[in-house]
Amino acid sequence: MMTGIVNPRREAIIQFAVLGENNQRQGIKAVIDTGYTGFLTLPSAIITKLGLTWYMQEEGILGNGSLCLFNVFEATVIWDGHLKSIEVNESETDPLVGMGLLEGYELNIQGFVGGLVTIKPLP
Repeated sequence: MMTGIVNPRREAIIQFAVLGENNQRQGIKAVIDTGYTGFLTLPSAIITKLGLTWYMQEEGILGNGSLCLFNVFEATVIWDGHLKSIEVNESETDPLVGMGLLEGYELNIQGFVGGLVTIKPLP
């Protein structure tokens, strides 16, 4: 099980590690975004620091309906105590965790500032 907290901006936040080249490890605080169907977004500075491998470009539709072209990178994260290979979309925003990373898990958010966020595997 993974846990996090609802921050003062009323965002559900969790922390985990992204692994890069030469066993580099970067702790990430990410906002859970159930409207995002991908796995994870990271800003270019973190992608460069970790030396993530470019994979492809893909189009995505943002929350405002506009179309955007994303660079996609390959990464490994430590998710619920396990190594997991995922795709990372480059985006100059706070890191976001999408439904791709939450697949196979139950998400519970206590809807108040300081509330507990829990992510546990489904049976």
